[in-house]
Amino acid sequence: MSHKTIIPQPGILQISPYQAGKSAAFGGNRVTKLSSNENPLGPSEAAKTAYIEAAQSLELYPSSDHASLRTAIGSVHGLDAGRIICGAGSDEIISLLCNSYAGPGDEVLYTEHGFAMYAISARAAGATPVVASESNRHADVDALLAACTEHTRLVFIANPNNPTGTMILASEVERLAEGLPPQALLVLDGAYAEFVEGFDGHAALVETRDNVVMTRTFSKIYGLGGARVGWGYGPAHVIDTLNRVRGPFNVSAAALAAAEAAVQDGAYTARCRSENGKWRAWLRASLAEAGLPSDQSHANFILPRFADPATAEAADKYLQSRGLVVRAVAGYGLPEYLRITIGDEIACRAVASSLADFMKGTRA
Repeated sequence: MSHKTIIPQPGILQISPYQAGKSAAFGGNRVTKLSSNENPLGPSEAAKTAYIEAAQSLELYPSSDHASLRTAIGSVHGLDAGRIICGAGSDEIISLLCNSYAGPGDEVLYTEHGFAMYAISARAAGATPVVASESNRHADVDALLAACTEHTRLVFIANPNNPTGTMILASEVERLAEGLPPQALLVLDGAYAEFVEGFDGHAALVETRDNVVMTRTFSKIYGLGGARVGWGYGPAHVIDTLNRVRGPFNVSAAALAAAEAAVQDGAYTARCRSENGKWRAWLRASLAEAGLPSDQSHANFILPRFADPATAEAADKYLQSRGLVVRAVAGYGLPEYLRITIGDEIACRAVASSLADFMKGTRA
């Protein structure tokens, strides 16, 4: 819909609204949601307790400098708390970056199977989103560098990537940072970094360069998707810029408290990582045995490949008929795939059994 005289900024009406993962299915009394990469174990008890305690003071504004959470993040990850910014999910950090560094006439570069919010935030800022090809569903540094122009202001890559789950080597990320034009900022989306044992989300690279920013979230391994809290780490000049444009109370008091407790509960995070790795490997092997191969995933989902888009669509409907909701990714240029969140043991076994039955039916 549009109006003749009341017109939004250029680029806004070109945005295709973000489509969240489905929460319901047309079949089955019990619905198992495996479409949004949520942690099946939920948040830690410490995080839930902190959230509930914060509810006793809802009349008070939250901290505007997020000092306590930033200090906790810095302590856990060995980072300078003064170079950390917190937001309502890492989505807000991405939006702040686009609004601060890109506008009409500028370009925002990302890979062909990259997170949808990169293009949405670019258009919202009036900038032009530009897509670089991938190589076998992996970010291609040569393609990204070749796509850079004098108008490139931001380059986004997620490592591990969503929705493919693939990673590229740290040396390749370093090569990308080194090769960018001088006016461009590299943004490393680390929403799934915690699922990789010993991985720092490229924080060490941020430490050594003035053109690299890292974003992270509490929505995935920490199980706080409903609280909406994320963070970023970058050079002082970038964090100073973002703090000038973010809202003063952009993260609620309850979200700040829950996130602080969550990041400090290292034992629970390790348990979530271990369980995810165990059932991710099991589900990938089970689906491969059923004739559905997938790339090695480094996140909390896998991306099995079907024979063609029609078969993937039919499989999606079949899973829904059994109360299993997964994510179709045709909008990411992957119509012959389905993205399946790693659930608990019951969910993983249900998916494997259902898709094995489906594949037998396609061969009948």
